[in-house]
Amino acid sequence: MFAKILIANRGEIACRVIRTARRMGVATVAVYSAADAGALHVALADEARPIGPAPARDSYLKIEAIIAAARDTGSQAVHPGYGFLSENAEFAEACAAAGLVFIGPPPGAIRAMGSKAAAKALMEAAGVPVVPGYHGAEQDPARLLEEAGRIGFPVMIKASAGGGGRGMREVAAAADFPRALDAARREATGAFGDDRVLLERLLTAPRHIEVQVFADTHGNIVHLYERDCSIQRRHQKVIEEAPAPGIAPERRQAMGRAAVAAAGAVGYVGAGTVEFIVESGAESGADAFYFMEMNTRLQVEHPVTEAVTGLDLVEWQLRVAAGEKLPLGQAEIPLNGHAIEARLYAENPARGFLPATGTFRGLRLPAPEAARVDTGVRQGDAVTPFYDPLIAKIIAWGEDREAARRRLLRALADSAVYGLATNLGFLARIAGEAEFAAGAVDTGYIERRRAVLIPPPAPVPPEVLAAAVLQRLLPAEPATGDPWARQDGWRLNLANAPRDFRFTCGDAVVEASAAAEGDSWRLRLGGRGARATAERGQSGRFTVSLDGVPARLVLFEHAGEVAVFVAGDAWRLAERDPLAPPEAAQLAAGRLTAPMPGRVVQLFVAAGDAVRRGQPLLVIEAMKMEHTIAAPHDGTVDRVPFAVGDPVEEGVEVIALAAPGEGRSDAG
Repeated sequence: MFAKILIANRGEIACRVIRTARRMGVATVAVYSAADAGALHVALADEARPIGPAPARDSYLKIEAIIAAARDTGSQAVHPGYGFLSENAEFAEACAAAGLVFIGPPPGAIRAMGSKAAAKALMEAAGVPVVPGYHGAEQDPARLLEEAGRIGFPVMIKASAGGGGRGMREVAAAADFPRALDAARREATGAFGDDRVLLERLLTAPRHIEVQVFADTHGNIVHLYERDCSIQRRHQKVIEEAPAPGIAPERRQAMGRAAVAAAGAVGYVGAGTVEFIVESGAESGADAFYFMEMNTRLQVEHPVTEAVTGLDLVEWQLRVAAGEKLPLGQAEIPLNGHAIEARLYAENPARGFLPATGTFRGLRLPAPEAARVDTGVRQGDAVTPFYDPLIAKIIAWGEDREAARRRLLRALADSAVYGLATNLGFLARIAGEAEFAAGAVDTGYIERRRAVLIPPPAPVPPEVLAAAVLQRLLPAEPATGDPWARQDGWRLNLANAPRDFRFTCGDAVVEASAAAEGDSWRLRLGGRGARATAERGQSGRFTVSLDGVPARLVLFEHAGEVAVFVAGDAWRLAERDPLAPPEAAQLAAGRLTAPMPGRVVQLFVAAGDAVRRGQPLLVIEAMKMEHTIAAPHDGTVDRVPFAVGDPVEEGVEVIALAAPGEGRSDAG
């Protein structure tokens, strides 16, 4: 076994590898960019080395810097994690040339599966079913449009070299094809340095099911059963589970055999995932399945496989890379219970899952006995625009799917993140939603259930308003007996005076009052009166009882604002000063701002152009994804302050749009 390994990655996966390596007695070396100098993975590793500036292309994607760090620290092997260089054959070759073991498959296997088009041709030759489509080398737009017509719309455009939902576009009609192709190619170039694409028939209501495979250098290949990854937004997974609900044993065996055949066809070694799309229905045959791609690395969702098999896949990776045989044969691999993973992201579901940045002012994640939590952040850390905005993976196991679902629901309800937008409430609503509970999932699930999963903002519940009030009134420390330190409205020979509160929550203004009465409080919450008690707990825990009915919440406070979390949903209440001046007037309706820090990658308009409501104006790239800014109304472009390639900060004006009939600001 290795004495020391370097982890060529960051965040949650780096921390995950460090935990297993430490248990096995293997020393670890972390690498970090300028943005990650204080990151958790740096603190956990035995050693750490800087490798460059914050942008990934100047640090985590810099092969020579990582190889130098491995050599300088005396590392024997390199674990690539997932993302970045994990599926880069040149990196695997550079490791070998430097005398380092690459903890992953051979470069030939990476190349064979790195091109989706070539991989599909290889799978067809190996007898593995593939989705009907075009996987050819000719990339002329006219030829691609012709092939799309032959396949039949709707079609899916996919980056040939990529994964993770990048470089993918659904196209409903021929007229939409050119723009979708341009966007897919541009995104593929930015993410993978390769603009080639393939086309596939877009299946209706498919399921995304993948099979974990493992191979060693002694010719042994096994599968570790399947995972259902159908619940996705932007073609990226948010909920995964193992085993896949509703899969018959014979289907499981058939998919397992196909996955093993796929790995064998490329001489695979190490951990890999063979991804299938499963189409149910009489027209396609009972649960027909097709090969999509093979990810030649460990997957983000590997913990659910670990939960149902009781195995440590990172340990298997290290043992295989060290030349050992697989620890178990196919018949020895157990399958016990059910596991569900929810990916907690810094993003805003109500704004199209727009990634978010910010600092963790408050962070509460489930206790180990409630759920497994894989994370790479701590309170006080920040999510920057440079990397994937994953905060944590919350994994619940149960004796069956329903038990796992209930435990996940409780774990999400016991979590809270304050300081930036997250999808926590969205995840909790999925876990509690009827179709999900019934296992009726497919890749269209989120869009189909959008109204339930992303509801409009709700009024502030009474228990939330009560918590915001009593948080202000409960002493942070035990009472001292000093009457001047009391906040209960005490008056000599009179009933305690009520204290009035006025909060803003989003666009709403809510009012309340409170007065102490013995060991409780007399509250007026809007138009409702209630008697209340409250108690502070640890790590943001806060319990409020209204008229004898308790509610357990999570509460954080920062800079005069109180954030209250109930079952994953958050309300942020800022107390208003009645003596404060009126709020400034709203910005003009024509001001269009960057939703987050990024870079302008495409402009569709120039000053003086007439535009229609909903028309794309420009595209900003941030956190490896593209975000289109569209016109909110008809009008004329007044000013375009940025050019393609320019960086933009969150909130800065990127297009000035005049209403119809208004002249340009520089006219006259």
